[in-house]
Amino acid sequence: MSVQRGKVVECGQMPHATVHFRPTNWQIASSLILLGLPFVFLLGFARGFGLRPSVLFTDLGVSSARLAIAYLIAVTLAWISAAAFHRGKAATVALPIFDVLQSFPTFAALPLATVIWGRSNLTVIVFLVLTVIWPIFFSIISSLRLVKNDWEEAVEMARLTRWEYVRLFLLPVSIPGLITGSIVGLGEGWEALVATEIVVQIPNGLGGFFQHYSSDLPVTALGILGLLLFIFSLNKLVWLPLLERGHRMMGE
Repeated sequence: MSVQRGKVVECGQMPHATVHFRPTNWQIASSLILLGLPFVFLLGFARGFGLRPSVLFTDLGVSSARLAIAYLIAVTLAWISAAAFHRGKAATVALPIFDVLQSFPTFAALPLATVIWGRSNLTVIVFLVLTVIWPIFFSIISSLRLVKNDWEEAVEMARLTRWEYVRLFLLPVSIPGLITGSIVGLGEGWEALVATEIVVQIPNGLGGFFQHYSSDLPVTALGILGLLLFIFSLNKLVWLPLLERGHRMMGE
């Protein structure tokens, strides 16, 4: 890879034209099915058990919003930390500390946090950030450490400004790790979301729903199935295409 002022140019490969793929009718139809499947299931589930669909969808939306906010905070902090500590003397000191923090059982501190911050969205979001951030951080670290030496040398020769280095080099090479870590982190985040909402006993959300119907096995089981369908659809429609695109960017 060679780098010129203001742009990064890949060398050693034949140039190729950009190909724009148009989705087929089947791909469009399957995407629409995946998009609507969890909502149709949840609507039928609510009506079949005499639940109010508006309440069920509100609980799902509120919990999703909490996780989305926590994810945005986590991915921002994870990328900045990984960019700052992925190599050099700082990495030898910081990475073992981050590894210890990753192993800390955050739920052990949840009751204390509830006493300090109350049964609030802040408590839930903080603990979701602590759950989601570590897979993203260490996955980005792995991506940055796999960067080829000749790429680094080309970047140094180009004498990019700090902003150009971040925008043209550091950010693109970290994207595959960011996406992979996001998939893992959000998978853990959904599990932690319900548990945290139950422990904090915050009104509204999936935690309150599952706690309320904890003694009703059919409702609980079908509620879990509906949540799994929702997560599956998100992964298929959003994260897996992003992961494939990120790998293509890195020439994998």
